Amino acid sequence: MTRVGLLGYGIAGRVFHAPLISSTDGMDLVAIVTANPERQAQARAAHPDAKIVTADELFELDLDLIVVGTPNKTHVEYAKRAIDKGVAVVVDKPFAPSSAEAAELVAAAQAAQVPLTVFQNRRWDSDFLTLRKIIGQVGEVRRFESRYDRWVPEIWDNWREFGAPEEAGGLLYDLGAHLVDQALQLFGPVRNVYAELDRRRPGAQVDDDVFVALTHENGVRSHLWANAHAANLGPRFRLLGSEGAFEISGLDEQEDALDAGRRPTDPGWGEESRTGRLGILDDTTEIAVEPGAYQTFYAELQAGRIPVDPAGAVDALRVIEAAFLSARENRVVSL
Repeated sequence: MTRVGLLGYGIAGRVFHAPLISSTDGMDLVAIVTANPERQAQARAAHPDAKIVTADELFELDLDLIVVGTPNKTHVEYAKRAIDKGVAVVVDKPFAPSSAEAAELVAAAQAAQVPLTVFQNRRWDSDFLTLRKIIGQVGEVRRFESRYDRWVPEIWDNWREFGAPEEAGGLLYDLGAHLVDQALQLFGPVRNVYAELDRRRPGAQVDDDVFVALTHENGVRSHLWANAHAANLGPRFRLLGSEGAFEISGLDEQEDALDAGRRPTDPGWGEESRTGRLGILDDTTEIAVEPGAYQTFYAELQAGRIPVDPAGAVDALRVIEAAFLSARENRVVSL
């Protein structure tokens, strides 16, 4: 069995990592770190065989894998401790507050010959898997549009809403880490970045209205949006090509399913009734979505493969940093 220790039991740990680890054959969740009494009670109820420990106690345990699901500002510290201990490590996105710190982690892991990966679960979203399957059917891709629209008009008390740079808060770091990663996965390296970042809600300390335009080296343009106060939600994906287009709305349902207590081992996991539209103007065909498959991440890891190359996360952070610079100076930034 792969003995796993989990740092953090907020949304990342409780909803994603702990259920997925526990659902993976060959993995044993042996320890969870959380100081919050309410979360400790939740962890004990959901994972009674796992010990509730402090971070220092976790690093004294005999573990095969350490998962960092803590606030962004602690990712680098805990990942370094895992690497120094010689234990394989998963770091939640965003990988680090800066590309320089992320690159240092990659170099340290390579030098120590320690497996390191980044939890980019939305590579296994139902709609993204569907998009990857049909992308060759639209001809030469001209433009890719991707958005995460939400209606959250009130600021909530969470580090993601905090403005200190080390917190790496805001939508560009949070949802933008997924948007940029998916664009890079589809269309490769980026040549130019242009961004508009705003704080729309009263009292907002961080960006809550994001637009990023990427020009990839192959000529494809990616337009990416994230919005916390969208009273009308746009399509999740819109792909425009020389021979047709693909569009799909709505969100992958795996997060809600995990939060509700369902698991990838349940019958029908990841299946949805949602459909996309593929074609030209009114001449379109409904395309059923592929089943979502978040379980693939830990299954790959358990099989001895790195599911997400951390070097790709460094590249994504460089794009995010360029987007901040572009918005601050109101110009296109070349990479």
